[in-house]
Amino acid sequence: QVQLVESGGGLVQAGASLRLSCAVFGRGFGTDSMGWFRQAPGKEREFVTAVDSTGIRTLYADFVKGRFTISKDNTRKTVFLQMNSLKPEDTAVYLCASSWETLTSRTEAYNYWGQGTQVTVSP
Repeated sequence: QVQLVESGGGLVQAGASLRLSCAVFGRGFGTDSMGWFRQAPGKEREFVTAVDSTGIRTLYADFVKGRFTISKDNTRKTVFLQMNSLKPEDTAVYLCASSWETLTSRTEAYNYWGQGTQVTVSP
C-alpha cells in the first residue's frame, strides 16, 4: 500500500511563493512518476506538473510554466512543488499522486492520491 501526505499550503498574497511537499510512504517511490494536480471549488481536477521516476524529466501545464518547479528527492521519498509569483487564480486544493506510467498528465493514469493541501492566494 502507498500513502501520500501533502503539506505546505496556506494563505498568501498575490506575488508570493509557497513550497508544497508530498511525503510518500510505502513501496514504489523510486520507480513511480509523481504528479501534482489542483482542484478549485466547482471546477474539474486539473494537471499541474509531473516528474519521472529519476527526477530528471518534467512536464508542466502551460499556465504554470516559468512559475512552478517540481522536484523529487528519492532519498527522502518526497516530491516538492515550488510555486512562485502566485496568482489568485492559483487558489485550489493541491494534490499529489503517483503513477506507474513514465510521465503523464492523464488523471486516470495516477494510482495513488493524497488528501490535498489548500492554497489560497489573495489579490
